[in-house]
Amino acid sequence: MQKYPAQDIPALAVEDVSKVYWQWQRGGTGKDVLKNLLHPQKRRVQALDALNLTVNAGEFVAYAGANGAGKSTTIKILAGILQPSEGRVRVLGMDPAKDRVRLMARIGVLFGQRSELWWDYPVIASYEWKRAVWNIPQEKYDEMLNFATEILELGPILNTFARELSLGQKMRADLGMLLLHDPQVIFLDEPTLGLDLLAKRSLIRALKTLNRQHGTTILVTSHDMDDLQEMADRIVLLSRGRLAYDGTFAALRHGEAGQGGQVRIRVQSAGGTLPPVEGLRHLSTQNGESLYALDTQTTNINQALAAIATLPGIRDIEIQQPSIEDVIARLYQSWAAQ
Repeated sequence: MQKYPAQDIPALAVEDVSKVYWQWQRGGTGKDVLKNLLHPQKRRVQALDALNLTVNAGEFVAYAGANGAGKSTTIKILAGILQPSEGRVRVLGMDPAKDRVRLMARIGVLFGQRSELWWDYPVIASYEWKRAVWNIPQEKYDEMLNFATEILELGPILNTFARELSLGQKMRADLGMLLLHDPQVIFLDEPTLGLDLLAKRSLIRALKTLNRQHGTTILVTSHDMDDLQEMADRIVLLSRGRLAYDGTFAALRHGEAGQGGQVRIRVQSAGGTLPPVEGLRHLSTQNGESLYALDTQTTNINQALAAIATLPGIRDIEIQQPSIEDVIARLYQSWAAQ
């Protein structure tokens, strides 16, 4: 049973939010230093530009974009660390800027490679410190410690000094600490950064269990699209501070983001290069195996497969969907060119 059932108000509501930074510009020469003292130069940076985003209670949402797209800025605004230049933000119905203390008791924030664990103490000492400082009721603390220990497999490391943990163990311990006050919403910024395959799978499995069993709303950023696809069904993509795509991974892969459905077709034949097939772009032929590209927006895939099947010496036909990394990379390239 989900601990946090769906509610009437959205968990996250971002309405026409913009964020502008001003960066001081300085040169490295003595002449530039004098010039900057007399006439300081600043550059305007539009981190977010009229962003609109709604996340309902219990959703697990992947939040992605190229470097500088505005992902971390969004999370910092939602957590009350930064304030928007324009627009309205609500988290669990509260204004993060005005209700930050009250809100922090109901949300959790974890930035990859940053830790709240005490370096020279066992993990459990950091947990007990949080219980005391945050004034977490003992019953709730015990419940969440048991839950975190189970889903994150913390048992073997609770009494280990933080400085002795591997990167994957430290990330699990940090997430365990984040859960102790039983947050309804958690924000994760690059939680799988630097983790090996087994550590990633362990962390992702724990997050999915948290979302499924507790109904915790999760917004997670990462540059690893395979990780995001394994975690969430919904993905939100930013481009230059604006919402560029909001939908499912399946729709994104099949070209509903407006980029066309690119697939590859691998054909095994008796040998040699096959005759041209209308709608297919020949990529390579080696050892009787030919690779073709097909755009499903312009060519009917069933007709193309039927045409291939009539060619002499065909032994096998395999359709290969593009990886989500390839799909999103093409989107980033097209957006950067605009």
